[in-house]
Amino acid sequence: MSSPAALASATVVLGAGTFAFRLAGPALRARVTLSPRVERLMATAVVVMLAALVATSSLTASHSFTGPARPVGVAVGALLAWRKAPFALVVLAAAATTALLRLAGVS
Repeated sequence: MSSPAALASATVVLGAGTFAFRLAGPALRARVTLSPRVERLMATAVVVMLAALVATSSLTASHSFTGPARPVGVAVGALLAWRKAPFALVVLAAAATTALLRLAGVS
């Protein structure tokens, strides 16, 4: 078991590291120039990473498949977001879809 002082030190170190990473972007942006190809690659990488995060979050829980209710709810939310619905409606519709499917026995 770790001592409270060790946990506090680890928290401070992780916080400082996070701050340094966040500060490095704006600080280095003026000094480093990237080629247009790398700029496009970075923009694509952001989309791919976000899609991977959404897929992982919506399809798995505790290292197993969540069942069809959650992915269907996410799909409803994505469709409404694509149609430029208000954010509150997107979240409520996705949650309601998932909840109704689970209530109907679709896990």
